Amino acid sequence: MLTTQRRMIGHGATILFIGMLAGVGLLVSLVGGLEIIPGSIIEFSIPGNTDGWVRTHIGSMLNGMLIIIVALVIHSMGITEATAGKLRWMLIGTGYANTLFYLAALVAPNRALTFGDNRLGETNLAAIIGLAPALVFAVISLIAIFILIKAAFSSTEA
Repeated sequence: MLTTQRRMIGHGATILFIGMLAGVGLLVSLVGGLEIIPGSIIEFSIPGNTDGWVRTHIGSMLNGMLIIIVALVIHSMGITEATAGKLRWMLIGTGYANTLFYLAALVAPNRALTFGDNRLGETNLAAIIGLAPALVFAVISLIAIFILIKAAFSSTEA
């Protein structure tokens, strides 16, 4: 169980770190560059709009925290090693798939919400790369959370 928890915490922290780095992207999108010396902004632009950087920053951080929180509670909930192993790959996969989705949405005119064009814009390769794993893991994450719900309300070990 300890190995499962450590790996979940490690991957959750990695995804959390990516989300924190996206905060730099948010800063750049808001300011139009970086202020290295107070009062002097080095101006440059990056792909994506501020709203997209907010979603990438917060969404990735929340996914990382979800993985870490589940890692910390699986033992106290009496979840078996086999179930914990399933939750590990399900939630780690979800975290990375969602992070990839957020990053792809920054450069996809259609925000990687559909495989084809939509009212937000045209599709591109980034949209497909971001959306495909996110859709798969959207279903998988619902199953993972259902497993947690079942374990939480069960009178026996899960």
